[in-house]
Amino acid sequence: MTTSPSSTSSGRTSAEMFFDPLCPWAWMTSRWLIEAAKVRDLDITWTVMSLSVLNEGRDLDEKYRALMDRGWGPVRVLVKAAQDHGPEVLGDLYTAIGTRRHPGGRGGDDADMKAVVEESLAEVGLPAELIEVWENVPGDDVDKALRASHQRAIDLVGDDVGTPVVAVEGVAFFGPVVTPAPKGEAAGRLWDGCLLVAGTPGFYELKRSRDAEPDFS
Repeated sequence: MTTSPSSTSSGRTSAEMFFDPLCPWAWMTSRWLIEAAKVRDLDITWTVMSLSVLNEGRDLDEKYRALMDRGWGPVRVLVKAAQDHGPEVLGDLYTAIGTRRHPGGRGGDDADMKAVVEESLAEVGLPAELIEVWENVPGDDVDKALRASHQRAIDLVGDDVGTPVVAVEGVAFFGPVVTPAPKGEAAGRLWDGCLLVAGTPGFYELKRSRDAEPDFS
């Protein structure tokens, strides 16, 4: 961390969340941020990162490798949507995909994951043609943009973490990892804590082992 978070002249602060829609922990963090924005002067920017990119070339168990293989399509569509319609469409599209994927339990195979994204595009009013970039084509324009977006997160926080990554006024960290997502004033207090640690020079890590699965309630 090399910079300190600060509020804008209006007193608002900003958070940029780097997410992969397949990650349940990123989903929990995103729901917390949305709750925090209801009780704090907080502006959220949504940016794609990719667990499929992160895990390229790694020795993974069969189940997780299958998940990474079907992880390319959703992030490619998200990146293409941002390219064609602006990054402001990502929040609603992520919510539509994630609601089906996580509390909805969808996307267990590639066909259903593709259907989830198609339904989500329709829900938020984006062109159905965006699904045409679903198949991974290494080196095409979407792939280059995806890798650049992912690399932004890695450049901010380091290469030994995945998603969620949250940047608080430019100071990034992995997490917070929460279950269930805090709501109301509890969400605001957690945001206050993030501002505090992000503004502390020399702060790098605070962690404990998880003993619970994602709770989407």
